[in-house]
Amino acid sequence: MKRITLGVILLISGMMWSCSPITRVTGSWVDNGAKGKMLGGQTVFITSLTRNIKVRTELENGFTALLSQKNVKTVKGNEYFNPEFYKKIPPEKQLLSKIKNSGANYIMTISMIDKNSETRYVPGTRGYAPFPYYRWYGGFYSYYNYWGPMFYEPGYYVTDKTYFMETNLYDIDSNKLIWSAQSQTVNPGSIDNFVNTYPKVLVDQLVKDGLLPM
Repeated sequence: MKRITLGVILLISGMMWSCSPITRVTGSWVDNGAKGKMLGGQTVFITSLTRNIKVRTELENGFTALLSQKNVKTVKGNEYFNPEFYKKIPPEKQLLSKIKNSGANYIMTISMIDKNSETRYVPGTRGYAPFPYYRWYGGFYSYYNYWGPMFYEPGYYVTDKTYFMETNLYDIDSNKLIWSAQSQTVNPGSIDNFVNTYPKVLVDQLVKDGLLPM
């Protein structure tokens, strides 16, 4: 019973690991002129650059909820622009003018810059430990009786998916990039898993970089 339980636990753990989102910032940058300037009391226009309506909506909602806790007002692109807007990019002056009219001081863009997938083989559960620490090394039959079921337990294949994201912050008046962070997310599993973790990791990075309070 213990052998079966161990095998099942390891199998389930491996499957859960392959589906659990792991997001980490791989690098961030702050413009020298923006260092020490806090976003508190400012208004940020948030736009997720994707045609996937669910991803766009949930990401912008996630950032909005977290930034509001830091005294930052937001304008969500998915509510400000109608769906037709995303079908064709308007001229620069027209776009910036429309965003300025929202009352925002900054623009935050969220985009996926790359993705890849890799299939790997996870072997069945096996182990090694010499006699006398474990009783099943005392003879052939006890050894075979203990490990036999595990030797025939098949391994399985999992596909690791990695998404590379970039989040930028622009000053509207100067039209200048003042902050940027790249990140990677491994095995998001689902849109809900991703949108529940990504905004928090990036907002935490804004805190680390001195643009938001602790």
